[in-house]
Amino acid sequence: MKHNVLEVAGLKPDYLGFIFWEPSKRFFEGAIPKLPDNIKKVGVFVDATLKEVNDHIVQHELQMVQLHGRETPAFCAALRDREVAVIKVFSIEDNFDFEVLKPYEASCDYFLFDTKGKLPGGNGFVFNWSVLKEYPLTKPYFLSGGIGLAESDLIMEFLKRPESKYCHAVDVNSKFESRPGLKEVEKLEKFKKLL
Repeated sequence: MKHNVLEVAGLKPDYLGFIFWEPSKRFFEGAIPKLPDNIKKVGVFVDATLKEVNDHIVQHELQMVQLHGRETPAFCAALRDREVAVIKVFSIEDNFDFEVLKPYEASCDYFLFDTKGKLPGGNGFVFNWSVLKEYPLTKPYFLSGGIGLAESDLIMEFLKRPESKYCHAVDVNSKFESRPGLKEVEKLEKFKKLL
């Protein structure tokens, strides 16, 4: 699959994600091109083994891992021992129980809140961000799930509200693609300028 990594890197995002879950339409194969030092390479995994994740960390010199599966707090802690930052993903519905986050608080660097859907990530729908009013922790999080140019005003409004206090970053994907894995750089640039 063709990915336009260097074009996207030219926009100087803080993070670039590479999906290492084979069933994904955005599955990344091959070598990650040399990126500027200020862009963190994030490996995205779903229920991979510790060895598989570690192998990718070494092969691609990943600085972060994003875990979309049923990974345990112990699994996350083992990865942090590798000196990579760990982002644990939780899929949000209208009635999300934030208690499930607490066992992960000590073993993750960030949470990522995505929309609950049939597949892990990449569902293209926005969840009801007002649910985050109930967020009980101080762990920084990534906001994800169906965010595109059309959601720019909603994002700006959200970032002014108290529940955004621990929002560390906005994660975008499918709404900025001409096809899976191929980003529309002009749209991304416009979105970045709006924020």
